[in-house]
Amino acid sequence: MSDVRSALAGASFEGIARVKEAGLRGMISFRGDLSASKVKAALKAVSGVDMPGQRGCIVNGESGLAWMSPDEVLVMVPHDEADGAVEKLNKALKGQHFMAENVSDARAVFTVSGKHAREVIAKLAPVDMSGFQAGEIRRTRIAQVAAAFWMHEADALTVVCFRSGAEYMFGTLKIAAQTGSEVGVY
Repeated sequence: MSDVRSALAGASFEGIARVKEAGLRGMISFRGDLSASKVKAALKAVSGVDMPGQRGCIVNGESGLAWMSPDEVLVMVPHDEADGAVEKLNKALKGQHFMAENVSDARAVFTVSGKHAREVIAKLAPVDMSGFQAGEIRRTRIAQVAAAFWMHEADALTVVCFRSGAEYMFGTLKIAAQTGSEVGVY
């Protein structure tokens, strides 16, 4: 069996914000009727949280649900529990129209934290960060990379991208977080 490793082995950078590769996370791409009570119950059983609303993200520790589109959520669980969570969803929703796919090893996860974390993201994504709150998620682009990000605390965001773009994402976040690069927006 191969040795499972995160994309950048915990790389970090300190500037106007701290940028850190967050390590392995269990992630399941789920598509289905998010309003169906059976789907809601199955998703809560594996994630431990209720279904978030539009552009919402509810995370408790390593587990949670993030709204991605009207028929898609990102299910988060500890990395070593992702395959088991997919099996639980398949069993609970047998006969239903849905898709649950473990995408954990195809993703890279970063945290951007500190007083200027919101500003770092604002420099790179076409999102108005002025009213962005904890518990919100956006699926967008950060520079040239497809990404999603959510605020998990007042001064801390989680960024997810494809693993193939991890090095580019880390470098881009580092440039936006360079000491002396404050623009005073937030």
